[in-house]
Amino acid sequence: MRGRQVYVPAGVIRPAMDRMRESVFATLGDLEECPFLDLFSGSGIIALEAASRGANPVEAVEKDPVKWKTLLRNVALAPERIQCRFMPAEQYIRRARRSFGVIFCDPPFAYRFKGELVRSIAASPLVRSGSWLLVHRPEEDFYLDNLGDAFFSGGVEREASKRYGRSVVDFLVWR
Repeated sequence: MRGRQVYVPAGVIRPAMDRMRESVFATLGDLEECPFLDLFSGSGIIALEAASRGANPVEAVEKDPVKWKTLLRNVALAPERIQCRFMPAEQYIRRARRSFGVIFCDPPFAYRFKGELVRSIAASPLVRSGSWLLVHRPEEDFYLDNLGDAFFSGGVEREASKRYGRSVVDFLVWR
């Protein structure tokens, strides 16, 4: 889908930087037929990138009604590959019935419950052996340190943390 125009909703939004997106998807490698979940989807740019790299199915979850119109406009570039869910990410996690190979989680930087969010994802059917959880956060947010050793002794490994300006993406994998 290279060269297509992607729209950004009005208001405060942090569209994923091009450099960050390229690096994240290069790290993930082949996504052909990999189920992909984009939580806190915003404009849907991450879901579009996943779909353009062969991920299938792709789900985008966004609760902000201001962003819905833009999200729908953007995913119309790949309507057969991306399903939109308009609800809070926390509600989606509680209702989850299936697993994904990759979950990209991009809560607002001011979101204070990243640790709880990661714990709820880990306890849900969303992850299985081999699943990746990527969490985009501000560099000063050390939520991983608060998860404790017990969390990481349960088969979850912190594979990497990559810095992009003042942003960091944590790569967690289930073994």
